[in-house]
Amino acid sequence: MQTTIRKFGNFTLRYRPYTLELRHVFTIAAGSRSTTPVVLTALEYDGTVGYGEASMPPYLGESHESVLAFLNRVDLSGFDDPFHMADILAYIDQLAPKNTAAKAAVDIALHDLVGKIMGQPWHRIWGYNPADTPNTSFTIGIDTAKVVRQKVKEAAPYKLLKVKLGLDTDKMMIETIREVTDKPLCADVNQGWKQREKGLEMAHWLADRGVIFLEQPMPKEQVDDNAWLTENSPIPTIGDEAVQRLEDVHSAYGVYSGINIKLMKCTGMREAHQMAELARAFGMKVMLGCMTETSCAISAAAQLSPVVDWADLDGALLTSNDVYHGMEVVDGKVVLPHAPGIGIRLAGDGII
Repeated sequence: MQTTIRKFGNFTLRYRPYTLELRHVFTIAAGSRSTTPVVLTALEYDGTVGYGEASMPPYLGESHESVLAFLNRVDLSGFDDPFHMADILAYIDQLAPKNTAAKAAVDIALHDLVGKIMGQPWHRIWGYNPADTPNTSFTIGIDTAKVVRQKVKEAAPYKLLKVKLGLDTDKMMIETIREVTDKPLCADVNQGWKQREKGLEMAHWLADRGVIFLEQPMPKEQVDDNAWLTENSPIPTIGDEAVQRLEDVHSAYGVYSGINIKLMKCTGMREAHQMAELARAFGMKVMLGCMTETSCAISAAAQLSPVVDWADLDGALLTSNDVYHGMEVVDGKVVLPHAPGIGIRLAGDGII
């Protein structure tokens, strides 16, 4: 599809829709899909270009149309310095409620741009040691036993597997994986359990089978039930759908053991960094997650990875038509690019 080009003084904003193709049909408790709509962005200032991305899985409520409509409203003519990031991103945030992925597309591009102007990667600007990155998990979606075995074998290089649960196949999923590997697992229920007693029973059953934490076990609206499960569970609980933005960290304290930060939920790198620092101040665990994304958004999130407990940054690995090169996984571990900004390069010419 055609790229939109808009000029604002020394700034030029470019964007176009794109569709990511998944290697396997991706099934979670809420449904299945084989593609993810994304919008690729580029922000140029005095000849330096930063790249960004909006990824819109169905539950975010965003689409190609909504993101393009939001970006069409952006007017950077009131800004003449990309280093005024707080002002620029505050303006972007107030343009419309929600639209968090659309906002992240600008935020990521701005961070990439400023990092390139400074000649430094963002993990270095933030003061993080790239040697401290964690292993990333690899996600196994809900499927038949045969396909689950195949997916686990394909995930051989990874030391931690993330298993999607929340349907009546939960025990089958775990038992099938245990036929193939004894690697530690994390379980993402995607709000699929409805009763806390059943949730606690499953938490003990999963803990006995090497599951190290539960992600969003029950619907986010069941605050008391999630808090009760967290208090009684033998393994930590992580709030995901319940924790979108910075203000949600406050409400998650005492309800979950930790939070899952995703750039597409929280409007990008600036707020993700703030969320991680606040969660740490509360003594909470921090997980860094993703949607199905290109290596652009994945590499942006990875800049924060040296200070998190767990990373789930496999979104680009689940796709077959990535358009960037960036963060790599070596022997299961997140390896940050030695390049300024978010550290990506184009996989081909004329992407955006």
